[in-house]
Amino acid sequence: MIRFLGNIEAKADAKGRLFIPAQFRKQLQVASEEKLIMRKDVFQDCLTLYPESVWNKDLNELRARLNKWNSAHQLIFRQFVSDVEMIIPDGNGRILIPKRYLQLCSIHNEVRFIGVDDTIEIWAKEKTEQPFMSPEAFGSALEEIMKTSNEL
Repeated sequence: MIRFLGNIEAKADAKGRLFIPAQFRKQLQVASEEKLIMRKDVFQDCLTLYPESVWNKDLNELRARLNKWNSAHQLIFRQFVSDVEMIIPDGNGRILIPKRYLQLCSIHNEVRFIGVDDTIEIWAKEKTEQPFMSPEAFGSALEEIMKTSNEL
């Protein structure tokens, strides 16, 4: 099982190329993951990189929950899969971020890779300068989630 952890800064070149951080590249190599799927995150202004096996698992789970004969479900599925890119890192571990993604997520030069379990997020660095949640809100939310899950 692949599990990405960490928060690593990097710089994109003028063409939008980035080196995947070495610790993430190593995990991808160990897991024999050669292809990545890139899409804009569903909830945030960042990019999400899925190893191909993770993408396929998530896509299968989504498809299983949707009825292909329901027009609203088809719109959801179409939206999810319509704007993805298959990314294959070059021999040096670089990836090219398409210009539309750079614009959608306001990525100019400095980025931050964040390992989020089995995916990698790419953020414009300035969007990560502040915590995603205040310490108080994070603590309260985590306490509520863990309390609820322990009661099951």
